[in-house]
Amino acid sequence: MSLVPMVPDHAPGFFACFTDPAGWTYLGEDEPFADPADAERWTETRAASRDPLFYTVSRDGVPAGFCSFLRITPAHGVIEIGYIHFSPALQGTVAATEVQYLMMAHVFDDLGYRRYEWKCNALNAPSRAAALRLGFTFEGIFRQAQVTKHRNRDTAWYSIIDSEWPAIKAGFQAWLAPENFDVQGRQKASLAALRGR
Repeated sequence: MSLVPMVPDHAPGFFACFTDPAGWTYLGEDEPFADPADAERWTETRAASRDPLFYTVSRDGVPAGFCSFLRITPAHGVIEIGYIHFSPALQGTVAATEVQYLMMAHVFDDLGYRRYEWKCNALNAPSRAAALRLGFTFEGIFRQAQVTKHRNRDTAWYSIIDSEWPAIKAGFQAWLAPENFDVQGRQKASLAALRGR
């Protein structure tokens, strides 16, 4: 698994792996790709953006997902992760969790930010569960925060702050260690349990 800046050449891989329209439900105003040319236009636009700043998740050199940093505010040490979209082959895997760890580590350890945010549609139950599993703290619901795809969006807010990062980081490192998985690749201890040690 690798995490690299998004470039236009990733478009064919995205078109190949994002075939389920349901996967686009909560991706802002973005819609499923109509054809390879549409995927190319979408990828060129996102690759040129600096906020959001997009990254591609690759498995064996083949794009399997993307995510981004956005609302990047160096003056206040605040940054958000968003536009997370993993292919079915990546969802629920150790690699998907490792992507989240690498993004967090870059924010806190390399960039020295103070606050890391996760926001999602309040109806997006999988995203909300993922935020809690990864160690984010729920901060509340911003009611009628947006209109997205012609529908109201209440936004659920989560965060991690720098004082919480050492314990969260230790939990990730313990969870990702090879000895935390049996020969079938099943976890022995959950991320939450290891974070609480």
